[in-house]
Amino acid sequence: MDQLAALRALRRVVELGSFTAAGDAMGISHTIVSRQVRQLETHLGAQLLNRTTRRFALTDAGRDYYEASKQILDALDDADRAVGQHQALPTGTLRINAPMAFGIMELSQWLPQFIAKYPELHVDLVCNDRLVDMIEEGFDVALRLTREMPDSTTVARRLASSRVLLVASKDYLKRHGTPRTPEDLLQHNCMVYTQVARPWDWTFELPDGSRQTVQVKGKFQANTGIALRGAALAGNGIATTASFIVHEDMRRGDLVQVLPDYPMKPRELYAMYPHNRHLSPKVRVFVDFAAAVYRDRDWD
Repeated sequence: MDQLAALRALRRVVELGSFTAAGDAMGISHTIVSRQVRQLETHLGAQLLNRTTRRFALTDAGRDYYEASKQILDALDDADRAVGQHQALPTGTLRINAPMAFGIMELSQWLPQFIAKYPELHVDLVCNDRLVDMIEEGFDVALRLTREMPDSTTVARRLASSRVLLVASKDYLKRHGTPRTPEDLLQHNCMVYTQVARPWDWTFELPDGSRQTVQVKGKFQANTGIALRGAALAGNGIATTASFIVHEDMRRGDLVQVLPDYPMKPRELYAMYPHNRHLSPKVRVFVDFAAAVYRDRDWD
């Protein structure tokens, strides 16, 4: 008996619901499929299927054996695929989703090099600041900046960390004063990023290691960090923003950090893709390329 063939036959029968459908899918007759399953039962000394003239059902032993054998077959398929994909060239369309500010300020710097390295790929980049449904909207991979671990429906690979900063122009601070403690923010026009939970609640780490939350107020809010950066540069108020957005402005002195002794929780950059044991070459090379870009990235 070819036990591997028998395991595949059993799996097809269970998944497709009949010996005939399993035989058609495997390119063999339903008689051969039935014989393979019976040989497997004989080999195990246990009945795997309860059969009637119209339908069948897994026995308790059959259910346990089916679940275990499915994992074995998946592992074998993964091993075969890994070898094949290692040699495969990435082709087709790669759909990428990223936050607006990150797409404009970061991806634009290195995505052209990725495209040049893999000329057989067609890249479709969609930038927005809402949480997309990757499967429903057909994205292969997404880049996310978040304070929380991504949900379990996706595979997430951490790439980098971006500090969350409070920034303002020198002109604004000259006119309105420089906050010295988190409570001082209550006297300022605070500009918030709305694509987070409770955007008006700003939480700081105090020098003693405890945390303090201040409910700020202000006249401007936005769903993209680019708009907040522009408002801060114009002297409109104090903005909360990711370090990758404003590090060049701070280097030039156009923006200065407010409350540097009271850090906020950073956002982690993840490359995410749907759970799928068939990780395609195009996703693999993109994630590896992004990981190499951000291995030594320093936005400080």
